Amino acid sequence: IVAFVLLLYMVSPLISPKSLKLPGAHVVVTGGSSGIGKCIAIECYKQGAFITLIARDENKLLQTKKEIEKYSVNDKQVVLCISVDVSKDYEQVENVLKQAQEKLGPVDMLVNCAGTSVTGKFEDIEVNSFERLMAVNYLGSVYPSRAVIATMKERRMGRIVFVSSQAGQLGLFGYTAYSPTKFALRGLAEALQMEVKPYNVYVTVAYPPDTDTPGFAEESKTKPLETKLISETSSVCQAEQVARVIVKDAIQGNFNSSVGSDGYMLSILTSGMSPVTSITEGLQQVVCMGIFRIIGLFYLGSFDSIVRRCMMQREKSESADKTE
Repeated sequence: IVAFVLLLYMVSPLISPKSLKLPGAHVVVTGGSSGIGKCIAIECYKQGAFITLIARDENKLLQTKKEIEKYSVNDKQVVLCISVDVSKDYEQVENVLKQAQEKLGPVDMLVNCAGTSVTGKFEDIEVNSFERLMAVNYLGSVYPSRAVIATMKERRMGRIVFVSSQAGQLGLFGYTAYSPTKFALRGLAEALQMEVKPYNVYVTVAYPPDTDTPGFAEESKTKPLETKLISETSSVCQAEQVARVIVKDAIQGNFNSSVGSDGYMLSILTSGMSPVTSITEGLQQVVCMGIFRIIGLFYLGSFDSIVRRCMMQREKSESADKTE
């Protein structure tokens, strides 16, 4: 198998992308007023980039702008704030990005970090929540990407980052509204990467685990018990750590970006027909797939066990209430 893979790459050479240089680059971050988005903006600013922050809440944006500016490495750097909902009106998104490029130059890297979450059992989630999450988490990434892609192709350079989730690699109890929107980003990224790779434009899909952010704290308030217990099987990461990994992978042009050992295993298991950026990465996927599948089956078994136990406890409690 290894020999076959090597032969395949000899017949169809794989050229790793050159790293994007952030000093002086224009980086746009949607959902940049808090959480992972804010930390990505800070990380890029620390490396000398010019930043455009996009989010809905203008007050949060201005507060985040002041926080980011503390990390400037030279007096030429600028943080531009734009208040807009990236999921509603494509023309509006296109116009504000044109304005940003007029002020700070063409977009070198776009980080699509705007997103939201709703948890609950499938039949308990309001139908309009499915529509809202698809609009924010999917179309909220489509619109900004659509607005900058032509210029990136013309300039023969650029990076587009889609911040998905480990729930975009593995469907879990309680995420029937959320997971599909994050899975959709993977399909978009794969198709778009095939289109833009000849133009030296590279796409990165980030799959962060549970991360200590305001959004995660809010989501935790309404998580079903099953979802909480499953989440507790892995640790919660810090947003700064996740941001550093995503920025590094985006700069290098890596298609997949994962954090920690669980993230690495999931990326191997779900690699499928996704592109790779080095022969080493492809070989790791081929060699590790089998053993990781065995480990993954144990994880799935434990998750199913959690769901069954919760169901039995719930039914027992309901039965006891009826007899009282």
